[in-house]
Amino acid sequence: MAFGGFQHGDEQRPMADINMIPLIDVMLVLLVIFIIIAPLLTHAVKVDLPKASSSPNVTKRESIQLALDAQGRIWWNGEAVDETVLEARMRAAARLDPQPELHLRADGALAYRRVAMVLSGAARAGLLRIGFVTDPRDRPEATR
Repeated sequence: MAFGGFQHGDEQRPMADINMIPLIDVMLVLLVIFIIIAPLLTHAVKVDLPKASSSPNVTKRESIQLALDAQGRIWWNGEAVDETVLEARMRAAARLDPQPELHLRADGALAYRRVAMVLSGAARAGLLRIGFVTDPRDRPEATR
């Protein structure tokens, strides 16, 4: 037989192992090639860009301070309002462009049902940007 081995006998078994050494050699050669060529591929062109100075055109959104006290009274930017006036002001604020942000500050002793009613009224009026204002100093010591 043309292929010889160290075994003597008539039984020739097929090789069950994959010879990994040529594969590793090829991978190491490719790795070295990429390590050498990679810095050559990253070249930068120096361009002198024109200098311009401008200030960004920032349109500052107005904010509406809406407060609910422990008795359930509603305060619009520091002015006490009732439900009908609140609804009308919310509809008018929703039509403004850019639409103002509604900052809601509710007393901790107030029932959440009252806050939910005001929030649903704001959503019905079309106010999209609503935020809650909290005071971190009112946190109990156990939650810190």
